[in-house]
Amino acid sequence: MLEPLFSLTSIIALLSSTMRTTAPVLLAAIGGLFSDRSGVLSIGLEGFMLAGAFAGFVGAFYSGNLWIGIAAALIAGMLLAFVYAYFSVSVGSSQAVAGTGLVMLAAGATGFLNRVLFRSSGNFVRVTPFQPVAIPGLSRLPIIGQVLFTQNVLVYLAFALVPLTWFILYRTALGLQIRSVGEHAKAADTVGLNVTLTRYACVLVSGALGGLGGAYLSLAHANTFIEMMTAERGYMAFAIIIFGKYNPWGAMGASLLFGLADALQLKLQVAGVPVPYEFLLMFPYVLTLAAMVMAGKTTAPAALGSAYKKN
Repeated sequence: MLEPLFSLTSIIALLSSTMRTTAPVLLAAIGGLFSDRSGVLSIGLEGFMLAGAFAGFVGAFYSGNLWIGIAAALIAGMLLAFVYAYFSVSVGSSQAVAGTGLVMLAAGATGFLNRVLFRSSGNFVRVTPFQPVAIPGLSRLPIIGQVLFTQNVLVYLAFALVPLTWFILYRTALGLQIRSVGEHAKAADTVGLNVTLTRYACVLVSGALGGLGGAYLSLAHANTFIEMMTAERGYMAFAIIIFGKYNPWGAMGASLLFGLADALQLKLQVAGVPVPYEFLLMFPYVLTLAAMVMAGKTTAPAALGSAYKKN
């Protein structure tokens, strides 16, 4: 059993699967990074992902177009993020409480609407998922071509966002504004930066990318919507941001670790390894959290989690 499990073909398949299992968590983590860098906790990512997964599936199912589903997921994530931004930024509520409340709202609402729309008749509905797109030339490279360049478009997008996010945050005036607001909101306000607008915009970005990460699960992974299908990936994305030291490259590395562990546990289940499947399901989360602990202290943005009211 173990020999074919670790053959070259099997390893290539495992690494290719890792790219796919990494994508939804990476999308959410990149979105949450904008929110955290502006000073607003990205604790609501699980809710954004759930809303995106459900709205994306509904949009794609009724329209017959996956891209309409993606648009619906982006809108759903942003709408929920707007509510979160209102309570966290405008009202000044506890961000942890507001974010947790929105996750509970998303869980209840998506579960209820799913039963109303799709489960009342007892039918199990699916959509045709995003298909792999081979990059001409690059997909023919030995090993690396099969792993990196035969993925679906959402996987490519997730990894392309990493250098783009790094460039925005560290090489543009907009990125400096975001980081300034997240480090010292009062000082940023003093020099003329709009703290409220910046934080709203960053939370909306986190909602959009969180929703996109959720849509990946329903439109490129499971091809349907299942209640609570995010399986705490939003919370893991929140932890991954910390593990990655609030840097997009670090977030990508931590997401790949989670994705590898997730792909491995799926492969072990298929291979029939005599271990209770509950332990295998726990493995990606335990490994990522253990790595997070061993990574040492991380310095968060100074104003993270703190509401700001202009005098």
